[in-house]
Parts: sequence; C-alpha cells; structure tokens
Amino acid sequence: MDLKLSDKNVLVTGSTSGIGRAIATAYLKEGATVFINGRDATRCDAAAAELASELNAEGRVKVAVADLSNGSETDTLVAQLKAEGGIDILINNTGIFEVKAFEDIDDAEWMHYFNVNIMSAVRLSRALLPTMLDNDYGRIVNISSECAIKPLGQMVHYSVTKTALLSLSRALAELTKGKNVTVNSVLPGPTWTEGVANYFDTLAAKEGKPAQELMANYFAEHEPTSLLQRFVSVEEVAESTVYLTSNRAMNGQSLRVEGGIVRSI
Repeated sequence: MDLKLSDKNVLVTGSTSGIGRAIATAYLKEGATVFINGRDATRCDAAAAELASELNAEGRVKVAVADLSNGSETDTLVAQLKAEGGIDILINNTGIFEVKAFEDIDDAEWMHYFNVNIMSAVRLSRALLPTMLDNDYGRIVNISSECAIKPLGQMVHYSVTKTALLSLSRALAELTKGKNVTVNSVLPGPTWTEGVANYFDTLAAKEGKPAQELMANYFAEHEPTSLLQRFVSVEEVAESTVYLTSNRAMNGQSLRVEGGIVRSI
C-alpha cells in the first residue's frame, strides 16, 4: 500500500532509541525525510548514520538536536526546521517515566514531568500547527500510553501527564476543522524498550525479586486482562503511528495499541 508519504518531512522527537527510533525507521521505509531528535548530539548523529546506512536513506535522515524541555532550545530547533523546508508530520514522542511512590513525588518533580511530557508537545505543536493549517496539510501524533486511560498507582505522575496528552490532542484537532490536517494520539501498552528494561530493574529492587522472574510473571500478575499476553513491539507501535498519519478521516482519535489490556467497548 502506498501511503503517499515519500515527499513528506517528518520530525520524530526522542528518536535515538526505542519507540521513537522505530517510528523514524517506519517513515524512512515509506520514503519520507526524517529528522532524528534527542538531547545528545553524539547519539543523534550515531542514530542518523546507522539508519541512513541500514535503509539506504542517505540524504533523507537529518539531525535535529534539542532538549525539548527547554523553551529556547525548542525555538532554535523550530528555526532550523523552517530553514530546512518545514515539517509536514510531527510525532511528539519525547517522554520520561519512573516507578515512584506517590508520596515521594515532590512539586519540582511534578513540574518536571509536565514540562517534558506535555510542554514539549505543546511548544512544537504551537510552533508548527499554524503553518500546517496555512498549507492545508499536516499531521500531529502525540505518543501517549494506555496509562492515560488505565492509570498506574506506581507511576501517578507519568499517568497524569499521559492523560493530559489526550486532551491536548483532541483540543488541537478541534482547530483543524475543514482542513487537511489531523491531530491524534497513539496509546501503546507495555512495549519492550530499553526504558522498560530499566523499569524492571527498579521494580525488582522495590519488590526484592529477580528481574527475570518479574518479567516472566508480569502479564499474569500485573496485566491479566491483556489479550496479547506479551510486550508490544516497537515496530507494532510504529506501524500504527504511520498508518494513522496516512488517513485523513482519522482525526481527534486515540488509537490504542495496548494488546487489549483495557476492557471496554
């Protein structure tokens, strides 16, 4: 299927590894030009070089280094993107999470989570959406989580920020009425990434059990409603994200890619 993305410029934030890198890979396979983003220039350069070599995509992989929790760095990034032809598709993937007791999360950490997980998407959408509307083409996808609709007590701050992304997405979609511009959310379930591996190390320390044992029993003990009964792959999230941006009729949607964990009609 030709998704008609070969002439598009795509920014995938937080794309040096994990879900972000898989999404970048999927767009490159569709022929798009992709900007790799992260805070560390060395990691961005390495990821871009690897993807260009692996996918024979020289000239279509670019680097956009910025800490998106920083407003001035975001402004500099936006200026770079505009100078290089602008962005047709924005994937707000940058995010942080950690297992932490609710009573131990102080005000500063709450604000840090809002700044990284929500304001990074707000800043870029605010800068890029008006041009998308003027051009009558654009796609924005905010990578949320199943935690947005099934909050986790061990990650309250993460869950709350992911719920806020759903509201942001729907509210911005309301601004696109009659335009060939869409704003949607993707809600991955437990997905195997480097971050999840670290999550299990933290959980193991908290519960005093081996990490391998927790991983083996995770779905039976923590996610018994999962129909998939395994971790979602980063490729599955990426494929869903790319498809979502190819379909004009899907706007203001929250696409769940969580293996059937959430019981609902």
